[in-house]
Amino acid sequence: MKIFIDTANIESIKEINSWGILDGVTTNPSLIAKEGIDLRTCVKRISEIVDGPISAEAISMDAEGMVREGRELAEIHDNINVKLPMCVDALKATKILSNEGIEVNMTLIFSPHQALLAAKAGAAFVSPFVGRLDDIGHYGANLLTEIMAIFNNYGYDTEVIAASIRHPVHVFEAAAVGCDIATIPYDVLKKMVSHPKTDEGIERFLADHKRSTKK
Repeated sequence: MKIFIDTANIESIKEINSWGILDGVTTNPSLIAKEGIDLRTCVKRISEIVDGPISAEAISMDAEGMVREGRELAEIHDNINVKLPMCVDALKATKILSNEGIEVNMTLIFSPHQALLAAKAGAAFVSPFVGRLDDIGHYGANLLTEIMAIFNNYGYDTEVIAASIRHPVHVFEAAAVGCDIATIPYDVLKKMVSHPKTDEGIERFLADHKRSTKK
């Protein structure tokens, strides 16, 4: 499973990229607003750090505007894909952009039907939101299972990005059902490294080493 980081923070991206595990980046208008820089500058800086897919979101809500923005974003770097929110106009725009060789990441996916339509329209990626479903009392991992089953049944090339990851268990669930990608916040990636028994083992090894060198 490929690992993306879900952030627009340049320092966080540099740090996780230095681990040697980063395959791509997803951003959205809210994440970019936190950094106080414009979208174009942000994704250009990211493209200088990460050699992998970078999702940049269009803000137009009509197909014509989405296509226009998508073309502009794709010109920034070859690795840029265009995030579009699931709706009828986004399906229309996805068909046009994908026919032009511009990859689309259809975001805000909350049902298998939406994912199927996005794949049919030519989306390169779909982003089901696991955590937001959990937030309203659903089991978000079920959506991942349903989408993977449909895509495997019909051989769609569309990659599934498990999004809205709240904790390491969501990452495990995405990997267990065969998701292509999980896009993970910085703090969750940090948590994935740690385990109390690992910390305990390191402390014991260091203590034993210190005792042995005193002899």
